[in-house]
Amino acid sequence: MQARFRWLSASAAALLTAVLLSTTPAAAESNGGTRVMPLGDSITEGTQVPGGYRVGLWERLGGGNYRVDFVGSQFNGPGSLGDHDHEGHPGWRIDQIDANVVSWLNSTNPRTVLLHIGTNDVLQKHDVANAPARLSALVDKITATVPNADVLVATIIPLANDSQESLGRAYNATIPAMVQSKANAGKRVHLVDMHAALTTADLIDGVHPTATGYAKMAATWYNALRSVPGSIGNPAGRQIVGVQSGRCADVPGATSTNGTQVQLWDCHGGANQNWTYTSSKQLMVYGTKCLDASGGGTTNGTSVVIWDCHGGTNQQWNVNADGTITNALSNLCLDASGFGTANGTKLNLWSCTGQANQQWRP
Repeated sequence: MQARFRWLSASAAALLTAVLLSTTPAAAESNGGTRVMPLGDSITEGTQVPGGYRVGLWERLGGGNYRVDFVGSQFNGPGSLGDHDHEGHPGWRIDQIDANVVSWLNSTNPRTVLLHIGTNDVLQKHDVANAPARLSALVDKITATVPNADVLVATIIPLANDSQESLGRAYNATIPAMVQSKANAGKRVHLVDMHAALTTADLIDGVHPTATGYAKMAATWYNALRSVPGSIGNPAGRQIVGVQSGRCADVPGATSTNGTQVQLWDCHGGANQNWTYTSSKQLMVYGTKCLDASGGGTTNGTSVVIWDCHGGTNQQWNVNADGTITNALSNLCLDASGFGTANGTKLNLWSCTGQANQQWRP
């Protein structure tokens, strides 16, 4: 795509493609996190706003305590972007991505692929009627090459030109059924409605988003990723600190025995105080044990213990903006028994009162 004009002719797009293909990284950045490939065209690359949606997505991932490694053969973005690797190719159509994707996937082995592609097929009027079939074939090639990866397929964002937007909407309309058919076949393919996330008011040149538009894309990708378990791993563990006591939720003696009641203890950063809040709303310790309302209890005084994770609602917790942590089964609050603040104070469930012994800093 060309940044300075509202629409492109095929020849202009081809020229811009030739100019921009020379950008390659000196060396890939890696933090050892879950590998995510942002894949697409200039909207992935970040034309007009360097880094594009990847800047806001990186910030959200960090804020959520997820450790993610962006991967790809391309490299750009501001210094504030912690990982500049991506696979966004300005001016490229579906067929051009398809011709190279196997090599890119084999080089980086992503756990998750974020695919936003098709805008240039519309802008260049490149056999638009068959663009959905090309997209379907591209998704099949990705899933065949990295069958254990989650592939998030986005509808393309709006275009300001009415005739191009009409073509884009027709293209987008085919994507949900295509994605569903592949999911029904057991492939790890997921739909992201990116078109609905932006309006033409979010475009800087009729094609590419403004900073606000890219931020909306980042939020949409982030929410979609969090809805697909494992696609960005689990957030790194954190301490759960009682506001009243300043002490941590602690598994006594660092035991892993099922049924051990959790207590308050001086924070020391050990594994028995390191809790991971998963996409399934579990509070996990040691990687295998979950914070559990003992026996599925729903009454005041129910002990809060550790138990093998099994996904039951008595192991699901809502971490609330008011500082409370409530059990999904009972809607009772995680409570330091008897307003205790000393080492060894047991944790249980109790009706939410708004008191400081039910306030936590996860």
